[in-house]
Amino acid sequence: MLRHGKYRSGWSERLGSVPAHLRQSARGEVIWIHAVSVGEVLAITQLVAELQAELRDYRIVVSTTTDTGQRLARQKFGEENVFRAPLDLPWAVQAFLDALRPRMLVLAESEFWPNLLHSAHESGVRVAVVNARASDRSLPRYQRFRSLFERVLKNVDLFLAQSEEDARRLVAIGAPVERVHVGGNLKFDGKPPARTELSSRLAEAIQRDNTGPIIVAGSTMEGEEAMLLEAFRAQLQRYDTAMLLLAPRHPERFASVAALLTSSGPPFQRRSAWNGTSLTGGILLLDSIGELAGLYEFADIAFIGGSLVPKGGHNVLEAAYFGVPIMVGPHTENFRDIVEIFRRVGALRVVTPQSLKKEILDLVDNYDERVRMGRHAQEVLRTQQGATRRTVEALLALLPAHRSLVAETTAERRP
Repeated sequence: MLRHGKYRSGWSERLGSVPAHLRQSARGEVIWIHAVSVGEVLAITQLVAELQAELRDYRIVVSTTTDTGQRLARQKFGEENVFRAPLDLPWAVQAFLDALRPRMLVLAESEFWPNLLHSAHESGVRVAVVNARASDRSLPRYQRFRSLFERVLKNVDLFLAQSEEDARRLVAIGAPVERVHVGGNLKFDGKPPARTELSSRLAEAIQRDNTGPIIVAGSTMEGEEAMLLEAFRAQLQRYDTAMLLLAPRHPERFASVAALLTSSGPPFQRRSAWNGTSLTGGILLLDSIGELAGLYEFADIAFIGGSLVPKGGHNVLEAAYFGVPIMVGPHTENFRDIVEIFRRVGALRVVTPQSLKKEILDLVDNYDERVRMGRHAQEVLRTQQGATRRTVEALLALLPAHRSLVAETTAERRP
């Protein structure tokens, strides 16, 4: 919080003060879903919609940890249904459990909070972890404290793992084997975002000025922008109408990236100040939150950040929705299974800091290869979808009133 300015808002909620909109809007039964940040909010969006369609008498509320996740969740689910997750302190957790009295608590990915899980279980709440995973970075820590995690994870009624490997890892860190199933990855079931005011203006400017080729570099981290700028300068020597759309991952870095661009040479404009003028031969710095996903539509090549530096990578699916050829660096541990699926069919290239410039130039020059990669990316999406439906059916089976309506095979049982 002190270094980066994160988590400074909403402290009353984080310490157990239940906001009035949660108390005043109570109706019927409640399901509480927790999604840490933007990626998890996007992953559960379709899940929330399908659960609400099945459970019309239920109220579904969503908590987040980060401020960016909070803003996106309010846009998608309505401010009256969204709140900041309490810190994992007994009194803070219990205050929300007492106010909401949820029938079910659903946690996305790897939110194994001891007090929350224990208090929910003791209160008779059914607990599920969906899109569950154990990352390469967190697995050794989990295994080191397996005896502790075994006690924590026994409070969970259902784990729906993203993959067989994640299922094996969950069992290895202490999850009861009979409660672990493979549900698939919810992120494959997303949809391309609708056109926004920004994307409409950008489409108009690109067509008017015949701008391109265009590289969209999304979710970049410290150290990556300098490498991308070097590759873009080389691209401009061949294509003086080229454009780079640069989207840093964290808002607190917008100013420092702008300072780097100021001293780097190619002209740039900040999205917050862009008024529709030409972007040909320059850079658009996306200094906003929640707009990146729809802008992959304009990419001839998409680079997904957090991967040239050891940060574990970010989600490649937003680019795949638009049939865009994808590049990532070697550090993609957080999305290893997804990246491997795309890499195996030739829909994605893994580059290094040393090969980045050459790979971008080679792909920019090869239109047929870009089309082939984009087509394979969309085919991967089609073949991997279905996790949301399996997850909905498995969650319905946890609710007593719905158990008789759901088949035993709602999610593939771990062998």
